[in-house]
Amino acid sequence: MSDVRKPPGPGGWTRFVTARPRLSLLLTLLVTALAVLAGGGVADRLGSGGWEDPGARSTWAAQALEREFPASQPNLLLLVDAGPAGVDDPAVAAEAARLAGRLAAEPGVVGVGSYWATKLPALRSEDGRQALITARVQGEEKTASRTLERLAPAFRGSHGPVRVSLGGPVAVQREVTTTIQEDLLRAELIALPVTLVLLVLVFGSAVAALLPLGVGIVAILGTNAVLRGLTEVTEVSVFALNLTTALGLGLAVDYALFIVRRFREELAGGREPADAVAATLRTAGRTVLFSALTVAVALSAMLFFPMYFLRSFAYAGIAVVLIAAAAALILLPAALVLLGRRVDALDLRRLWRRGRSAQRKRSGEAARNAADGSAGDVGRGWARSATLVMRRAPLFAAGTTAALLLLGLPFLGVEFGTVDDRQLPATAPSHLVQQQIRDGFPAGPGAALVVLTEGTAGEQDYAAYRGRLQELPGVLGVEGPVTSGKYAYFTVLAEGEAAGQPAQDLVGRVRTVDAPFETAVAGEAARLVDTRHAIAGQLPEALGLIVVATLLLVFLLTGSVLIPLQAVLLNALSLTAMFGAVVWVFQEGHLSDLLAFTPTGDIETTLPVLMFCIAFGLSMDYGVFLISRIKEEYDRTGDHEGAVRTGLARTGGLITAAAVILAVVMVGIGASRVTNTKMLGLGIALAVLMDAMVVRSLLVPAVMKLTGRATWWAPGPLRRLHERFGLSEGEAEREPGTGEALAPERAERERAEGERPEGERSEGDWPEGDRPEGERPGKVPAGSR
Repeated sequence: MSDVRKPPGPGGWTRFVTARPRLSLLLTLLVTALAVLAGGGVADRLGSGGWEDPGARSTWAAQALEREFPASQPNLLLLVDAGPAGVDDPAVAAEAARLAGRLAAEPGVVGVGSYWATKLPALRSEDGRQALITARVQGEEKTASRTLERLAPAFRGSHGPVRVSLGGPVAVQREVTTTIQEDLLRAELIALPVTLVLLVLVFGSAVAALLPLGVGIVAILGTNAVLRGLTEVTEVSVFALNLTTALGLGLAVDYALFIVRRFREELAGGREPADAVAATLRTAGRTVLFSALTVAVALSAMLFFPMYFLRSFAYAGIAVVLIAAAAALILLPAALVLLGRRVDALDLRRLWRRGRSAQRKRSGEAARNAADGSAGDVGRGWARSATLVMRRAPLFAAGTTAALLLLGLPFLGVEFGTVDDRQLPATAPSHLVQQQIRDGFPAGPGAALVVLTEGTAGEQDYAAYRGRLQELPGVLGVEGPVTSGKYAYFTVLAEGEAAGQPAQDLVGRVRTVDAPFETAVAGEAARLVDTRHAIAGQLPEALGLIVVATLLLVFLLTGSVLIPLQAVLLNALSLTAMFGAVVWVFQEGHLSDLLAFTPTGDIETTLPVLMFCIAFGLSMDYGVFLISRIKEEYDRTGDHEGAVRTGLARTGGLITAAAVILAVVMVGIGASRVTNTKMLGLGIALAVLMDAMVVRSLLVPAVMKLTGRATWWAPGPLRRLHERFGLSEGEAEREPGTGEALAPERAERERAEGERPEGERSEGDWPEGDRPEGERPGKVPAGSR
């Protein structure tokens, strides 16, 4: 047996962590301290826009209009309320003219207009009590926001006979940013202590419960520093901060649960703390790294889209996933080496277990049960559940699939729209202003298309073009042209809402009208049409990346052809309830009173893409942990159904606990007063719970039972590819000359024989059929799993 290869020793990083844990902790703390300094004030540098395609024709038109005709696209509205006197009262008119003059003299403000200067009916309320002063605040989002912050105290409030309120896109954007920052702080203050309580319930030990929080805090602070650096070179959305908090805490819990569980197993098997950490990193640590890669790949798909709103989530998501994994593989192992068996110190569960277990001393088996729940009551419950599901596999597979598809049916009626003031609470000042304009003025804000023309033309050309526009179905009227050099613009009043389906249809018709000059259409409807086109154009590439990368990574983990296909299909199926609920609740308005939001009848165009990428990545996270443990058991025993049963028993409780904790964090995010953030948080929470409690518990064991041992099949070339490059949580040794994996029991016997004199055997060493008659079978040596 001298030619049997020894098990590979710990890698370089494992040796460093186990030999120098204090240095590892010191370096981690130093990097975290630098991240705190680098990430300070990141929220103030983030934008609240990014919903449009920067390369779209409508975006170019909007930028050209702002440059050439600032008054054509006002982003600041002063709602002047004259009360019973009415807006045409001489004193009211004089005060309004004074306010408009003051506003026009402010730096950074151009294109000031008003009802009193133009007498346009669209700027006067139908009851005659309110009218508008319009202006354009120059600069990109953050510059415009700072200008508004300076202007607001001087113009908001009572001025003689009138009272002024501020609205418009720039006011809405600023209020969204401020609200998100406040909500995020509140969510963190709620999520951290609640997460700690849940972790104590899961781990038992207060010491062990603090470890995931440490990993999560490192991930959040590190990602803030990354985002702060990115703001120097690109736009980043303020909404990405919510994802940083949620994934930082959620993935830290996931990774710490599995690493600490495996560490406890190794301790229970008789290893010393340093050896237990080394074994943990070679097994669970490898799976954590693998899982992080799958989540990062899913999130990276958002980089295909040109809208910086989506790209921001990719930046934040990839950073927080990789930093959380790095902290789990650096900070956590170092802490475990130093803590050793004290990781179970301060077991708070004894407070309510004392009556039942005062006389029971914790044995090695009891420690193993506490570590992973695989052999205790909980583990037996998961094993019984898996047995029941596999016994009725066709029924569970068909029933669960049908139920998930049924929950997803409302998404077939999805309507896409744009972000507006209704994202804010009904009591938000800018929302109140916009709602009063929407309800009381002849046309809502932004309810028109603006057609920009470029090129020299005569009056006859402009008149002919205006006539063709006027003849289009759905056009209520055409104003213009307003000219400036080689540019001119027409205002086209459309039927219905600013970004409703009639207005979107009209965009297409306007773009086909013949003209003797170049034309481009701006406005909410045009922006929505171009955004949908940009998403549809990049969606195949984004989905292709997710699918191909998932198939490849899961193949490298399992060596199977069928399991990667199952992973993609089942993960996608787990998201149906989320998408159905998004339409039923947020588009159709069910539960809007309970959840305190204003339904708009549509879903912002980019949100389904965002939610898909995040939820798919998290589903893969749980899927990798379950599949890797099933694979380890199958490699060890060769029993397919037993491997599914044991894998679910050993991980079912942990996956559920991790999902519940992540769902709690996402619900905290979903408590936001901004509707899109609420939708994101509650939708992801639902998807995570459905994946853990339905797909992983029912659908996966049922499908794996139906596919049987064919689950693990791969053609020869792919099998050899996996043997060379594949990964797995278990670290099997190989048969000399064949490369076939040895079961851990046999590998242990081989090592034992290689280290003892020939002919000397101990209990448990004998292969099946070779044991001398009368020998009593022994147990598998500790640590062979």
